[in-house]
Amino acid sequence: MSTPPDAPVLLYDGTCGFCARSVQFALAHDRRGTLRFGPLQGAFGRSVVAAHPELHDVDSVVWVDGSAVAVRSDAALAVLDYLGGVWSALSALGRLVPRRLRDALYDATARRRFTFAARACLLPTPDERVRFLG
Repeated sequence: MSTPPDAPVLLYDGTCGFCARSVQFALAHDRRGTLRFGPLQGAFGRSVVAAHPELHDVDSVVWVDGSAVAVRSDAALAVLDYLGGVWSALSALGRLVPRRLRDALYDATARRRFTFAARACLLPTPDERVRFLG
């Protein structure tokens, strides 16, 4: 399946095992097979940060859909929405929690992300590789 050029992109920390596992989760549950991925440290990630100065000091996953970007818990919930099904229902429940509290939980997890999955390695299959941006 060919990935549409306007499909959303999930940017992640390319050096983080927990982030790699999160990408693997999204790959496994993306029934459409169109979500694209890119490391924040890659050329596409750097171009997004350059176009959105508010992201300059952001150390988070970034959801990019057209010209709109979301970070932290909003980005995680956007991924769940995109995956559909039960994941959208979980996202709707998550949105009932105030953003300040969601982001505090996200930040607490992010601070410990290197200990949660320190040795995870992201090795996409050949079919999945076309969905990754540099």
